[in-house]
Amino acid sequence: MSDSRKRKLETILVVDDAEMLRTFVVAILERADFNVISADSGPYAIALAEKTEGKIDLLLTDWDMPEMSGIALGQALKVTRPDIHIMQMSGGAHDTMMVMNYGWAFLQKPFVSIKLVEMVNEVLHSPNRAQPGGEAFDSRLDTSPKSAQAKDPDNHAVERNEPNDRGK
Repeated sequence: MSDSRKRKLETILVVDDAEMLRTFVVAILERADFNVISADSGPYAIALAEKTEGKIDLLLTDWDMPEMSGIALGQALKVTRPDIHIMQMSGGAHDTMMVMNYGWAFLQKPFVSIKLVEMVNEVLHSPNRAQPGGEAFDSRLDTSPKSAQAKDPDNHAVERNEPNDRGK
């Protein structure tokens, strides 16, 4: 291999139901020398990940998609690829906190190319699988494939903080 050829960096799975944005993100990441595979939905991304040999270093996914949310997709891929880093992106105003509950990185849309590449590099080289300062409120969310949360991450039960005997 000659010195003029660059070695490709990590592999990134880009998932977004908006074709124009997905194409834009893939082009940016390929120009930054990442190996990039892409899908237009959560179910297709899971099938693609199952067929992909070798490591997928990062899932970069839209948070709000039909069929399967980015959170559900991240949880599903964590079961089969526990070392995968996860970065969610969204144009929604209040999506940040939901994503941060998982300790995953979040990128607000719209974004510029340089910010995308910077964040991807930060996330890939962060020991907590997210971004600097990211913490999961419940670390079991990443690792327990048998939990109700892992089976259906989009269905959140309401928890009560009051004792059961209150008012008796």
